[in-house]
Amino acid sequence: MAYQFCAASDAGDLRPSHIEKAMKRFSESDIHSEGPREHGVRLASVDALAAELERNGVVALPSLLTAEQLRGMQTAFAARLKRLRWNQFDGYQRTEPYRLMIEDVLLLDQGFVDLAVHPLVKEILARYLGPAYELTEAKGWKSLPTKRDFHGWHGDMWYDQTVEKKVHREIKLAMYLTDVRSGAFNVIKGTHQRQHPHNLKRAEIKELPMSDRIELAGPAGTAFLFDTTVVHRQGIPMLEPRKAIFYAYHDPRVALQGEDIYYNRYHPLFLNAAFLGNLSEEDQRILGFGNKTNLQPAFTRHENPPLIQRAYSASLSVSLRMEQFRERMAARWRRVLGMRPKTRY
Repeated sequence: MAYQFCAASDAGDLRPSHIEKAMKRFSESDIHSEGPREHGVRLASVDALAAELERNGVVALPSLLTAEQLRGMQTAFAARLKRLRWNQFDGYQRTEPYRLMIEDVLLLDQGFVDLAVHPLVKEILARYLGPAYELTEAKGWKSLPTKRDFHGWHGDMWYDQTVEKKVHREIKLAMYLTDVRSGAFNVIKGTHQRQHPHNLKRAEIKELPMSDRIELAGPAGTAFLFDTTVVHRQGIPMLEPRKAIFYAYHDPRVALQGEDIYYNRYHPLFLNAAFLGNLSEEDQRILGFGNKTNLQPAFTRHENPPLIQRAYSASLSVSLRMEQFRERMAARWRRVLGMRPKTRY
């Protein structure tokens, strides 16, 4: 099966004519399946993608997953979006108005793990990041429709810039789980590795070469890699909900910024044993098996829960006591009336 170039764009090297040329670079002989995870990868194709990433700071990838894998990921992701995470109910987290966050997506479906250690992704990352990189974060979110500019031009801050003078390399792998026609990922190609990543000020935004802007719209399954120092943003307006996942790869030995240590952002990955069969030694290294570099034993969040959470906890305690009382009374009446107990299952 030939791999297709997924992303669409309105600028730069990704104009339709260039997309057609890019698609011709890939054929059955370039990437062919040999098993669930192990694929033969022609080095020329990998080198071309890695060179584009090096040049532009972003590269759209050919199709990485089968339709069945994508459906499994979409179904599992949607299940977590049914309700807010609370007590014994799994669900999403919400810390801002316009995004519903799902942490640790590697727990949800086999496809999320297969994507993380996909042979093509590994080959490109090895060229760009070197041999010591690991997957350090795997999360996703549902973006809600809005016309508000709440996530402007920036580079992703993650390392301690007070002690690290070097501009460190981090790559994120992004994949859309829904068709994206608005609110797509925007990037100014070629702006990576020039300075420490930060949120851009208005004066800096005015100086951006907007002629080099790339907008990566595309169907569900569209995937791309980008250097997190490249200037990027979420497009506006967001006219329909968007579901996407983002994996962060970097050298875990680099000193983290204080904020991420405070929130334990880059904790060791949470994994599902059911999805870890047939991992190679390299896959295990990438997933951080046995690496305790960023482990914070007995970590607890430093801030106190908000008032609404304490109110929920109190109401839950009252509800449980009332339920226990109701069950005792119901059992007593069943004994008096000689009725058999009902089961809810």
